[in-house]
Amino acid sequence: MTEFTTPAQPAPYKKKYRNLTQCVIEHITNNIHAGVLKPGEKLPTESEIMALHGVSRTVVREAISHLQAAALVQTRHGVGTFALEPPAANLGIHNEAIITVRDVLAILELRISLETEAAWLAASRRSDEQVAEMAAVLKKMQAGSSQEDGSVNADVQFHLLVAQATGNRYFVEILSHLGTTIIPRARLNTAKLAHDDSATYLGRVNHEHEDIFNAILRKDPEAARAAMRTHLSNSRERLKRAQELIEAQQT
Repeated sequence: MTEFTTPAQPAPYKKKYRNLTQCVIEHITNNIHAGVLKPGEKLPTESEIMALHGVSRTVVREAISHLQAAALVQTRHGVGTFALEPPAANLGIHNEAIITVRDVLAILELRISLETEAAWLAASRRSDEQVAEMAAVLKKMQAGSSQEDGSVNADVQFHLLVAQATGNRYFVEILSHLGTTIIPRARLNTAKLAHDDSATYLGRVNHEHEDIFNAILRKDPEAARAAMRTHLSNSRERLKRAQELIEAQQT
């Protein structure tokens, strides 16, 4: 069973949520959308969820019922409750259609609008547990700098954790729908486009993520917003220069 993210203390949830059932629903939903609970993986037992959140069995069962209705989990009697593939958001954005540099630029423009505000909210609302998860993912990114696939997956996870820290599930749903398309180097050789070797390029990208993380850690919303805008704008400018070179070669 996948490690289920746990709050440091149950008490803050009681203060933050008037409805304890909603507390449990949102926590499990965020874990599913962020990929902490993967499709087919078993949720903790009722007793474990009760202890985790400091709630009654009735609250847990009501939360599971809501999650079943939302098609996020499935309960197999006598076996347990399992995460399902989150329903795809109907955004009219199809990953297979994102092919060219111009396509990736358009996605970056969307992300600048969306994720700068997500970073602002994350710095305002994040929990200590969420900061710890971001720190762990940053370590994965640094360790995976020599392995492109691992670095891309950790990059996606970092941005999803920022979205999760907003406390607004729609940020998570939109970024989850976009998947690895939110990371330009998942589609294009961005290091080559930036005329860098891979290690130098990834080192700079990791530094940009650290700036975002440190602002969220300090609970500085304006700095978090600025750091996210800088990170995404740098990617956009590198790709714009690449697009201009491609168009010049075609004329």
